[in-house]
Amino acid sequence: MPFHGLTTLVTGAGGFIASHLVEALVEQGAHVRAFVRYNARRDPGMLRLLPASLLEQVEIIPGDLRDPQAVKDAMQGVALVLHLGALISIPYSYFHPREVVETNVMGTLNVLLAARECCVQRLVHTSSSEVYGTARRLPIDEGHPLQGQSPYSASKIGADALADSFYRAFDLPVVTLRPFNTYGPRQSARAVIPAIITQALAAPAVRLGNLEARRDFTYVSDTVQGLLHAASTPGIEGETIHLGSGDDVRIGDLARQIIDLVGRPVDIVFDPQRLRPEKSEVQRLLSDNRLARQRLGWEPQVDLTQGLVATIDWIRRHLELYQPGSALPL
Repeated sequence: MPFHGLTTLVTGAGGFIASHLVEALVEQGAHVRAFVRYNARRDPGMLRLLPASLLEQVEIIPGDLRDPQAVKDAMQGVALVLHLGALISIPYSYFHPREVVETNVMGTLNVLLAARECCVQRLVHTSSSEVYGTARRLPIDEGHPLQGQSPYSASKIGADALADSFYRAFDLPVVTLRPFNTYGPRQSARAVIPAIITQALAAPAVRLGNLEARRDFTYVSDTVQGLLHAASTPGIEGETIHLGSGDDVRIGDLARQIIDLVGRPVDIVFDPQRLRPEKSEVQRLLSDNRLARQRLGWEPQVDLTQGLVATIDWIRRHLELYQPGSALPL
């Protein structure tokens, strides 16, 4: 599916990954509708950081995924839908599980219903590696058992099941992607890599919770390329495919690497307040990305050191967007 001239809807377009995706689609000549969550400030999220010449080519549509009419209106005349809209904070899901489920599950249902009614050519549904919980076998392939260890991960399991059901029940041309811990410029400081970087740049120490957990990190440009491949590769409807590097790193070792790259000597301090509830902690995520290589012709291009250097440089130049002392975004 070539993107030039293609009317494309991106949900959650104000978010980290989606803002990069919008940028890539515009650069490839797509007509992009960016569905962003309405707020009284008319703030389009991370889209505001795009070059003005590029942003003026984007049709920004404020709304809420929980509003079926808003979703349907945004999808009129659309050929391709890339569904990234979700509430993604795991800590937030402990305190507000109803809002997370309503947005992630019912919001996805609204997207699926609208896509069916509007006869879209392809719907790419974005999942999360969190649906697996702590790995039972390594590396994690697409057939690994699912285990909701937080309300957020449970909501994504529900959304994924709905997407699969619409493919099976209604032949909706949907593809599900499961990125593993994407990172890069524009990411919220609630995520672990920006949290470490912002503290390493400006705080007295890097405060972290679980130093022993291991994660598989993928640079944002690689995740975006995976989304574009999933949108354009024929014959993959109904499939679920991982996007991951195939390598993992211990969080404590990651923090030390980032501190070394920043070049500012700070200590790593264990902070028990940053721990998840014991049975909710996901200890290890490591992707098997063979299916993405085989079915999408996709493989990661940016290694961890390259990605960290680029992310550190961007955050250093945009430190005003963060509160390094608390590692929470403004």
